[in-house]
Amino acid sequence: MRPLHIALAALVAAVWGVNFVVIEVGLGHFPPLLFSALRFLVAALPAVFFVGRPKVAWKWIVGVGLVLGVAKFGLLFIGMDRGMPAGLSSLVLQVQAVFTALFAALALGERPGGIRVLGMGVALSGIGVAAVDEGAGGPVLAFVLVIAAAACWGVSNVLTRKAAPSDSLNFMVWVSTVPVLPLLGLSLLFEGWDRDADALAALDWSGAGIIVYVAWITTVFGFGAWGFLLRHHPASSVAPFTLLVPVFGMSSAALFLGESVSPLRWCAAALLVGGVALTSLAGTRRPRPAALDAPDAPDAPDAPDAPDSPEVPSARAH
Repeated sequence: MRPLHIALAALVAAVWGVNFVVIEVGLGHFPPLLFSALRFLVAALPAVFFVGRPKVAWKWIVGVGLVLGVAKFGLLFIGMDRGMPAGLSSLVLQVQAVFTALFAALALGERPGGIRVLGMGVALSGIGVAAVDEGAGGPVLAFVLVIAAAACWGVSNVLTRKAAPSDSLNFMVWVSTVPVLPLLGLSLLFEGWDRDADALAALDWSGAGIIVYVAWITTVFGFGAWGFLLRHHPASSVAPFTLLVPVFGMSSAALFLGESVSPLRWCAAALLVGGVALTSLAGTRRPRPAALDAPDAPDAPDAPDAPDSPEVPSARAH
């Protein structure tokens, strides 16, 4: 990769990592489901009028929109709202690579090789260490919600592989149109009209800036830049940069939010990042061509939320 492209990949990872801190601050302004709905509304408008018509079937846009936008980000935002630390969320969410490999084996017939199975085991051991650390003094339910968000991210990655979009920015903008109404409906149902109305009435420049960051910077810029890199370089060269997301996430959470990182959490980070590296970079045993019904495409990051992933996020926000 050219030095400029390496810098761009590192910048995207930093944007997705810092996104977890921005989400944490944003949850002080908005209820989690309303926050997620506003994120996708602003990501979709006005960009949807400039990216052209969808380039994949609507079933894939709707499927990814519901699983990634409603389920993954809804669970992530609720988990963080219930006490899951931003830095730990950026780390734990990376277990999506393990879920992606498992679901791809079931749905796409991609049999993981020995190194990938080893990596999955190492990553899961890291999750176990993180669970012990969080269970000692943090909300267990919030931890479980973020794990569930990672599982939903894995499902959305497999759906994205099946969709095989030729333009990741076009795909992500159209996907962003899907979750808005379901998330608004869920917010009204569970968070209440009064709470939503109060949050919108109290909207200030800080809250508006947070929405712009999670929508335009992490989603439109992040996924657009990531798609550009994937069009110019092999996925095996680009994908390792997602391992920097929890590094930026944990360090920025420590710097801006004062989150402490215990020795046990550092151990969990080493195991999880190492396991995800093995899982993501090791090869798979491909099914016979006759068994394939769609071309392969690289795993979509969030996000990350983000991949908030990342994400697609991770997206990676995440």
